[in-house]
Amino acid sequence: MKKLKSILETIHKKNPGENEFIQAVSEVFETISPLLNDDDAWLDQRIPERMAEPERVISFKVTWVNDQNQVQVNRGFRVQMNSALGPYKGGLRFHPSTNLSILKFLAFEQTFKNSLTGLPLGAGKGGADFDPKGKSENEVMRFCQAWMQEAYKYLGHFIDIPAGDIGVGEREIGYLFGAYKKITNRFEGVLTGKGLDYGGSFLRPEATGYGLVHFAQNMLESINEALEDKVCLVSGAGNVSQFAIEKLLEEGAKVVAFSDSSGFIHDKEGLDEEKLAFLKNLKNIKREGIEGYAKKYKSAKFHKGSNKSIWEIDADCAFPCATQNEVDEKHIEAMIKNKLILLAEGANMPLTQKAIDAIQASKILYGPGKAANAGGVAISGLEMTQNRMGRQWSKLEMEQELRIMMRNIHTHCIDSIRQYDLKEGDYLTGANIYGFKKVGKAMIAQGVV
Repeated sequence: MKKLKSILETIHKKNPGENEFIQAVSEVFETISPLLNDDDAWLDQRIPERMAEPERVISFKVTWVNDQNQVQVNRGFRVQMNSALGPYKGGLRFHPSTNLSILKFLAFEQTFKNSLTGLPLGAGKGGADFDPKGKSENEVMRFCQAWMQEAYKYLGHFIDIPAGDIGVGEREIGYLFGAYKKITNRFEGVLTGKGLDYGGSFLRPEATGYGLVHFAQNMLESINEALEDKVCLVSGAGNVSQFAIEKLLEEGAKVVAFSDSSGFIHDKEGLDEEKLAFLKNLKNIKREGIEGYAKKYKSAKFHKGSNKSIWEIDADCAFPCATQNEVDEKHIEAMIKNKLILLAEGANMPLTQKAIDAIQASKILYGPGKAANAGGVAISGLEMTQNRMGRQWSKLEMEQELRIMMRNIHTHCIDSIRQYDLKEGDYLTGANIYGFKKVGKAMIAQGVV
């Protein structure tokens, strides 16, 4: 529609050079025409423009001292995107590539992801252009303390609750939480992903990877298939990838490939519990690259760099769990040629727009990240609830809740597909329409604020 095209052009002009953010906004807005055509209120109330504009963008200097007693300067951020459904909720990313465009795209995507969970969660995202890799424990601690010294005034139990993301795991969350507690003199659930001993939740580390597999299983069930005996590719070797592999093995799937920034491993025999334990030790304890896996296991071959792609391997299911725009249209062409059945996103926006166009035009079942990887924020939301109640639910209870929420998210997508007579299996449009409608209705109900 002409009006939507005009809106996108205006957003593009207002956010020059922010390619990731424009990509995320365009991907959503270009799919919601059936909803906008159904009710003039969306455009009359200017909901698309309001939803694409962050409620608050915070940028600040982070100064700290390294082990050589040298002053370091980084840039910190917090994007508080939308609070229509609840307090701002979303992860922190510590990585050299972190910039405002990436964080705005992640926060915008988070708006829809959080709404799909059914929990009272707004959306935000933050972080810094700091790289934890190669830093000592003391350097990571000092940086986290310095970041929180600036950010704490914008956070709170019922205001904004960050979590982890790339470069921010339980270690960093612990340092951030300790700094917040000391600065504010308050012990409250201001961060999720905490250790179990001080307010954390069972299943939080596993949630995104496990939830991804649960969602994929629901997708396959819709076409009378199952994960058992399916050959799977999983990009990445971090937290999401590791637990996705773990759950895939539990479901009887065969995982034959994974990757990190140095390249990818192709293990024709597939991973098992022993191999996965070795991978976890390699990445989490030794903090080394995955090449050591191929040195340990003769069935595996390490492909260095990007001359060959993990997505060219013949498989049934693909789970991109590394970073944004890691899959392009040529990779989708290879997957189509290899007769891939399903692709579900463990990372946020891992497909380029051309790749999305290609997979949407194919017969491959496509699970967008806002739906497929929502398990992490779903369990984070339950951690918030536990903190407010002053109690802790068991791992079994959390696993049951995660399965239910991922099934509900799948149902929300299917309901939108049927309500608006969309192409069968169009989870992307179904998720976008459901999320936009839920957040938009709350915004209209709360007035022009």
